[in-house]
Amino acid sequence: MTADSRGAAGDPSDPDGVTGLLATWIADLRYEDVPQGVRERAGHLLLDGLACALVGARLPWSELALDTVLALEGAGDVPVLGWGITTSAPAACLLNGTFIQGFELDDYHVRAPLHSNSLTVPSALSTIAALGRPVSGRDLLTALIAGYEVGPRVGLALHGAEMLSRGWHSGAVFGTHASAATSAWLRGLDAARVEDALGLAATQSAGLMAAQYEAMSKRMHHGFSSRNGLYAAALAEAGYTGIKRVYEREYGGFLAAFGEGHAPRAELITDGLGEEWVLMDTGVKPYAAMAATHAPIDCALRARSRGIRPEDIASISVEVSHAAYHHGWWRPVPPLETIGAQMNIGYAVAVALLDGQVLAEQFTRDRIRAHDVWSLLERVEVHHCEDFDRPQDRFRARMRLASHGGDRVDIEVDGPLGGPTRPLPNGDVVTKARRLAESIDISARWDRVEEKVLGLDSLPDTSVLIGDLAAGVPALAVSL
Repeated sequence: MTADSRGAAGDPSDPDGVTGLLATWIADLRYEDVPQGVRERAGHLLLDGLACALVGARLPWSELALDTVLALEGAGDVPVLGWGITTSAPAACLLNGTFIQGFELDDYHVRAPLHSNSLTVPSALSTIAALGRPVSGRDLLTALIAGYEVGPRVGLALHGAEMLSRGWHSGAVFGTHASAATSAWLRGLDAARVEDALGLAATQSAGLMAAQYEAMSKRMHHGFSSRNGLYAAALAEAGYTGIKRVYEREYGGFLAAFGEGHAPRAELITDGLGEEWVLMDTGVKPYAAMAATHAPIDCALRARSRGIRPEDIASISVEVSHAAYHHGWWRPVPPLETIGAQMNIGYAVAVALLDGQVLAEQFTRDRIRAHDVWSLLERVEVHHCEDFDRPQDRFRARMRLASHGGDRVDIEVDGPLGGPTRPLPNGDVVTKARRLAESIDISARWDRVEEKVLGLDSLPDTSVLIGDLAAGVPALAVSL
């Protein structure tokens, strides 16, 4: 018997190894295993993701993606959210993930950066269509929870935000695993097949963070990963084998390759699995910008609330962690694309001080080009603060403002609104989702969606929810 054929049918190749333990946990997970508070938070995370999907569906770059992908993929039976059309399961996965990530409004994990909904929700919808049978709300939520847990845990093994510092788009790297876990659970795969799905997902991991400067492709990275995870689970179900013990392999294994020279910690994937729920560290965004900009935005909004006026400011110095600095700061020069503006700490700080908000209106072409924005942006510098590199301080930010008259003000926040130190309560998540629905004039329909999502435990067939999400929506009422 070879090493790759160990174990009885249905068992992973090494049941006691990290990959085997994770595969077994995914295969055995049941709705009742998840504490009620965790289920409730997961339901609210789903609500947030669906609102982001419908707002993101009709953005200019989303429409371009849709036209191109449909020309390649053609028809199918899986809904494209917010469009009232269907396409193939992989194409729907790619597009729906792109929509959720479409405007930097979606969730982010605070310790292992990824955007879980853009990975798991499209995978779930495409898998449900392939099953050809009713799927209950409880089963949908359980499958999503599997993905919400797996993605960040794999990221933690690679030291989370360190991947951003190294130039990887961390969520795209971890994301195939989350998508595969969700799809594998819905397909009812045993632990051996889940191991194959994880191995097939891991070998498709990729994503370069240089996409943040001007490329539309940044918005598709998680969609690609969601599609790849869907393929991984479908291939595994058919008996197509993947890399065994993919997290333990010393040569060409996932952690060995992506963590080369950085001491990855495989044990973090399964530490506390089923007892400590890492999905509870998922942040919900109040601003339409990259997560590392949010604490600096909060500093700027506090400065504004103290009566500090942009015209009185001589200089602004922002201090952030290593990952936030590399991910969110470069000296911008015009023309600046929307994606670059949403990823740049300096731009986010400037519009927060000028406008008192950082929402869709701050990322129109006219606003990005405005003289007052660039005049203030020229006075912003961002610096790496080593004290903020500790894991618990990664989202901390400090702003030092100097006035033309010589006065100096220091403002520091221990983390952003919506993040680990100041999480948005479930009620505020509902309010955000309603506000997004109102921005595209679907409030009446959204009431039905909200009722179903927050009542998933009693929903016998999720097709009624999917129908409400699939119908066409208007474009965001802001000219981008």
